[in-house]
Amino acid sequence: MPIARTQVLTALEAQGVCPVFYNPDPEVAMNVIRACARGGAKAIEFTNRGDFAVDLFGDIARELGRTDPDVILGIGSVIDAGTASLYLNRAARFVVSPALVPEVAVVCNKRMVAYFPGCGSVRDIVEAQALGVDIVKLFPGASVGGPDFVKAVMGPMPWTKIMPTGGVDPDPASIAKWFGAGIVATGMGSKLVTDAAVKAGDWAGIEASVRAAVEAVAAFRAGQ
Repeated sequence: MPIARTQVLTALEAQGVCPVFYNPDPEVAMNVIRACARGGAKAIEFTNRGDFAVDLFGDIARELGRTDPDVILGIGSVIDAGTASLYLNRAARFVVSPALVPEVAVVCNKRMVAYFPGCGSVRDIVEAQALGVDIVKLFPGASVGGPDFVKAVMGPMPWTKIMPTGGVDPDPASIAKWFGAGIVATGMGSKLVTDAAVKAGDWAGIEASVRAAVEAVAAFRAGQ
C-alpha cells in the first residue's frame, strides 16, 4: 500500500534528521536501514549509485514492505525523469536530486510522491515551489551560504521549508545553529552512518548515533 505524500512530509519533519547512505550489499543495506529506523529515523534516503542500483533498491523495498512497512524509503541522486520513474515503480516513497530537475518534479507530481530537489539559490527555490515542491534540499548546504543563507531566505519567504544536506553535523551545536536558522529537517550522510560502523557491522552504534541526532533536534525544538 503506497504511503501518502503528506505522511512522508510529516514523518521527515518530525524526525528532523534523514539518514543518507548507499551500500551495494543488500544484507548490509537492510541492517543500516533497520538500525536507522530503530534510532527514530524511519524516513531514509538510499542513494542511486553504481550498477544495478535500481534492482537492489527494488529488492530492499520489497523486503521492507513485508517486514518493516513503517519504514519510508526514498531514493537520492536522481537527475532525470526516466530514472525517477524506475524507482517510483519500485516503491520509492520520495525522490531527491542534487539539482532542481523540472521533469523529475512533473513525474513525481503525477504519482503524488514528494520530491526534494537540490537548490543553491533563491531562484532555484522559487522555481521549485512553482513546480509544487514542499521541501527544498539546500545543496551543498554549507557551500551555498549555510545557516545565514537560510535566515536570509526565510525573511521574505517565511513559507519556505528547507532541508540542507552537507554541512550539518550530528551534534547539538550544529543542529542548534541550523534549526535556529529555520530549517525543517536535514539530510546526513557519512557523519551519521559512518564507514567505520558499516564496515564493523556495528548496527547498534549506528542506531545510537541516529537516536542521538534525532533527540538533539527534538531537544532544540523543545527549548525554543
